[in-house]
Amino acid sequence: MHTVLMAILLIVSILMMVAILLQSSNSSGLSGSIAGGAEQLFGKRKSRGYDSILARITVVLAVIYIIVSLAIVTFFN
Repeated sequence: MHTVLMAILLIVSILMMVAILLQSSNSSGLSGSIAGGAEQLFGKRKSRGYDSILARITVVLAVIYIIVSLAIVTFFN
């Protein structure tokens, strides 16, 4: 059982890294914060499509990661 949970944790962590790396950045860096980055920060622009799907996948994978980690610590410690 411990090996199965560790394998699930490994797969979820790799998938979460891929999902995070595929997301587009939300900031323009230092130049964006100086030259009007506040408009994007306080604007009502919602992400749609590809970015929205990746954000949801990231949240689901993070929840699964936390649950599996807690299960490993609870059952095998």
